Amino acid sequence: MGNQSGGERTWGGSTLADRRASRRASLLTAAERLAGDEGAAAVTVRSVCRRTRLTDRYFYESFESRDALLLAAYERVATEARDALTNAVAATAPEPEARARAAVAAFVALVLDAPHKGRLLLIEPYADPVLGAHSHRLMPSFTELIDGQLARGADDAGRRMTAYALVGGLASLFAGWLRGSLEVTRERLVEHCVQLVLAAHEATTDEQQRRKRPHSGD
Repeated sequence: MGNQSGGERTWGGSTLADRRASRRASLLTAAERLAGDEGAAAVTVRSVCRRTRLTDRYFYESFESRDALLLAAYERVATEARDALTNAVAATAPEPEARARAAVAAFVALVLDAPHKGRLLLIEPYADPVLGAHSHRLMPSFTELIDGQLARGADDAGRRMTAYALVGGLASLFAGWLRGSLEVTRERLVEHCVQLVLAAHEATTDEQQRRKRPHSGD
């Protein structure tokens, strides 16, 4: 039964705001699963309402359109990935190899252990123009994470290019594995990614040391 609590009507112990938040989360999860399992084209107002057993009215209570829902689902996975990487690095000793292994392990746990999330994040932006445009806007947030782990004092432009190349290369590797076109064991994939991160760190460290050396003739 309903009752008043703090001026807000409750039903079954939950407020209207609680129920709206729950419905929104259900719609996001449905879109995430549909896009990851069947492709972004499978996400429609009808399909997510059918999966969540909600009416159109409740869909439009949370999202103005199918595209708004799809972008929100994509953003939720991207935020989860960024947070996983940030937390893994913050909780690890500052040695480059330890941080590289922690970051790769955290990303693998997200995109390989929950492959529908990996496909939504890494593959579907190539199939859906709405996601594609949004993924380009999100790229800097991931390159900044990588940039922050590379050697300071190296050439800024060179370090930035290294970060972009590493993010793009790692994304392509994981996407290839998820598609099934890259037929290697998970263990070999993880180790290769760790070595790529370490090579990028070493390259910027070498650049930093070269810049510190006095020029001949000085």
